[in-house]
Amino acid sequence: MQSPGKSLKEALLCAQNEDRLTVGVYESAKIMTDDLDSVSFCVLAMDEEFECDIALQIHFTLIQSFCFDNDISIVRVSDMQRLAEIVGDKAEQLEDAHCVLITNPAEGSWEDPSLEKLHLFCEESRRLNDWVPEISLPER
Repeated sequence: MQSPGKSLKEALLCAQNEDRLTVGVYESAKIMTDDLDSVSFCVLAMDEEFECDIALQIHFTLIQSFCFDNDISIVRVSDMQRLAEIVGDKAEQLEDAHCVLITNPAEGSWEDPSLEKLHLFCEESRRLNDWVPEISLPER
């Protein structure tokens, strides 16, 4: 099986090409509130700012809880800058790439094999009591 980091990068790029990405803490919270059933996967990115930002830590805790309660797979990455490089196409998205959601593909379209691998990775991690596994994104 390929590395979870490579699967995550491929799933993010596929979702981006199909316009199924939501970037930003507030934007993600809005999608989770308005259209919960459309959410398939959640990525939380930590950086130096995270350690000092109590509000961001509270948002992460709430997002994690929401994902757990609604069976949404969730992972953590430690390199927010790298995540922003993969998903950001606008300057403001680079600022708030702390949370990225992947929504489900449209009815009748092909399932993303990379996303399926990530769901299996998360399922296995939960069996090992690692509820929010950390994934390292591959270099360029």
